[in-house]
Amino acid sequence: MRIVALEEHFTVPELIGRIEPATIRARGFPGPDIRPLAKARSADLAEVGPERLARMDEAGISLQVLSAVGPGADLLDPTRGIALARDYNNRLKQIVNERPDRFAGFAHLPMTAPDAAADELERAVRELGFCGALVNGTTEGRFLDDPMYAPLLARAEQLDVPIYLHPGIPPEAVRKAYYDGLPGGTGFVLSTAGWGWHAETAVHVLRLVLSGTLERHRRLKLIIGHMGEGLPAMMARCDNTLGGEVSTYLDRGVSETILDQVWITTSGFFTLAPFMAALMTFGADRILFSVDYPFARNDVGTRFLDTLPVSPADKLKIAHANADRLLGLKP
Repeated sequence: MRIVALEEHFTVPELIGRIEPATIRARGFPGPDIRPLAKARSADLAEVGPERLARMDEAGISLQVLSAVGPGADLLDPTRGIALARDYNNRLKQIVNERPDRFAGFAHLPMTAPDAAADELERAVRELGFCGALVNGTTEGRFLDDPMYAPLLARAEQLDVPIYLHPGIPPEAVRKAYYDGLPGGTGFVLSTAGWGWHAETAVHVLRLVLSGTLERHRRLKLIIGHMGEGLPAMMARCDNTLGGEVSTYLDRGVSETILDQVWITTSGFFTLAPFMAALMTFGADRILFSVDYPFARNDVGTRFLDTLPVSPADKLKIAHANADRLLGLKP
């Protein structure tokens, strides 16, 4: 069975090295004293050759759609951010060219320069052959509903490619208010993979709905990971509590808008309860397989896929057919 995984990450250490350490620390990224496991993952992020391919083969993964995570162009001023994003995408194109049968790419964008981000998305799609873009959380505290990002969203519509809303480290004010004062590294983990990432991405989607951004960009396609970032369990509640307000200025309700324009992936969530909530709300046509490599294991992800209580036809949709159609991939 063909298996496509589309929240799979990489980094280029020499490009990250162009960002000042003080800038990286100020944004909340861990320093050089990170735990051994995190160091090992950093090595895995940078490795896009035989070892990664061997792990894909062992787990039966046919193709990874690669995206940049960690400190990136969104930390830099517009001029430097544009150059870094372009270099990241050129490097990703080299990786894809070496194994086009195993890798595809999401563009890395200079989010501090919104007009240039739209242009870089177009270059990445038209010239480099990428499938869309991945955005890592907020940029200088701004979500994509900020009017400055309207050109980027419009360009994604014109190109008919999705934007993957990926979590990022919360802004400093949020970190201090919500996550400071906990023992050891607990606060950082709670602010990221332990809770904060998922809550922030759900808020990101809800802001795009409630601001009218998705109403203005009705052909925009969004992808979110981690089995829907909690939204499957909350959409009926959102309709019940926000429906009256929303009906006064939007044509669609909260869940209707989300189900029209958002796809979700399984990244990092390999238990049945969240999957069943996702299946019952989004349906098999809008769920796509992902691992979240190297932050989750390929073999755990594919074993979970094998055991899903769905029909063979729906399992094929989740494994690859939905991704092939949404991203324009050719098996």
